[in-house]
Amino acid sequence: MEKITPKVDLAFKKIFGVEENKDLLIALINATVAPEDQVVDVTLLNPYNPKNFRTDKLSILDIKAVGETGKRFNIEIQITDESDYDKRALYYWAKLYTEQLQSAHSYGSLNKAIGIHILNFISITDNKKYHNVFHITEKESGLPDFTDLELHTIELSKFSSDPNEDLKSLLRKIQNGLDIWTAFLTRNDLLNKDNLPELLNNNSLKKALYVLETMNFTDEERMAYEDHLKWLRIEANTLEKVQREAKEQGIRIGEEKGKLEGIQIGEEKGKLEGKLEIARLLLSEGESIERVLQLTGLSHSYIAQLK
Repeated sequence: MEKITPKVDLAFKKIFGVEENKDLLIALINATVAPEDQVVDVTLLNPYNPKNFRTDKLSILDIKAVGETGKRFNIEIQITDESDYDKRALYYWAKLYTEQLQSAHSYGSLNKAIGIHILNFISITDNKKYHNVFHITEKESGLPDFTDLELHTIELSKFSSDPNEDLKSLLRKIQNGLDIWTAFLTRNDLLNKDNLPELLNNNSLKKALYVLETMNFTDEERMAYEDHLKWLRIEANTLEKVQREAKEQGIRIGEEKGKLEGIQIGEEKGKLEGKLEIARLLLSEGESIERVLQLTGLSHSYIAQLK
């Protein structure tokens, strides 16, 4: 089996969502959130357990944790640009926030909840920053309120999308702790735990690289990991094919994946066409209809048309 990538959600949770690597999760949280939300310790609310893998849906391989002050965190890595992602992110945040009432005596006991969404696709097309933080503010004055709500998006491809990027180019991007973790998630293939540049030479990154290097999967985990890895590759190849064909026709299609000669194309239509192309490739590789339905979320009627 080739080198494992932490961009696949299963591997991500096996690195950051287990008790023995809780220090790595703390380092990732503290590199993402503001100084006032830093944590010294966390309690995992849904630690990854291989024994429960058979009943663990791949779509909920997120990490939930509570800090020593009571603040709650939901961290997940999202492989593909699913429809209604923004609504799902809000739903996850709301669930994390309201679950506290099971043990709280009053609304005043509710603590701040922070969602950290690491995305393997472009979600925010109007901003080149790979890390964006969202709060509720008053429309005209920008006055912040309802401060218990905070959502972070970390768009990996905005940080590194060039497969030919070298270590020297990668190092030029490193300005803070989150840059280091994003470099680990996107270009760990350039990093050697035994020979890290001074800028990256810290114990947390060394441990993360070691965990990634020595990670073992059960048969079920390996099958799920390879399914999601296949999805990543097919999606990347599909996007590359679309961009290449568009370029040949003299049409510019950018990462905003919605502008065609200045006309906005509906995102839902684009996502459906992408899923259909992925389904075609999966079927051509011999995948069963049931598996294609599970991986793409398409209906039986669409698959029947493809067949």
